[in-house]
Amino acid sequence: MNSSYPLIDPTVSVDATEPGPTVGEQVVLVDDQGRAIGVADKATVHGPRTPRHLAFSCYGFDGDGRLLVSQRSRDKLTFPGVWTNTCCGHPAPGELPAAAATRRMRFELGLDPQDLRVVLPDFSYRASDGRVEENELCPVFVCTISGEVRARADEVDAVAWWSWQQFLDAAAEPGSGLSPWAREQAPLLDKALFGSHGSPLSADPL
Repeated sequence: MNSSYPLIDPTVSVDATEPGPTVGEQVVLVDDQGRAIGVADKATVHGPRTPRHLAFSCYGFDGDGRLLVSQRSRDKLTFPGVWTNTCCGHPAPGELPAAAATRRMRFELGLDPQDLRVVLPDFSYRASDGRVEENELCPVFVCTISGEVRARADEVDAVAWWSWQQFLDAAAEPGSGLSPWAREQAPLLDKALFGSHGSPLSADPL
């Protein structure tokens, strides 16, 4: 799938044998065309009016097609305690989003994503929890996962396995506690993974 943004090249294969840094100290600032225009400190870039920057979202499915969802740590600066997709994060300067997704899946959840691919390369959103705003160019990846989830307590409060329909229902329910980016991504992913008119393209979302 081609992207109109220069920082996201889904044709590049990811060899993430080296996990890379476990703490990303800087985020990549981007313009409306997705071009890198600078870097900023991750700890201070988020505020009431956050500049647009590069991020990613990753959705991990097991062999039965269940989605691993996570509850963000209540100690996080942005959207603490909300339920969301499997993993989110920010590429470091010079790091491809796919490599960042692999790095953060390992760091936050102790999982090695397999068959990682970008599904929504141009997704972007802007949302505020009333204190802190997110403003991200956020390509969305899917992958398969297996093995024991080993979540870091400082990153994740809880995890759960949901059916795809359970996730769609939560995205459509205002009081479900699901993150605003996951709510926007859900119908787009449903169409991309399963096709229009509710007819799955295959039994396996990947």
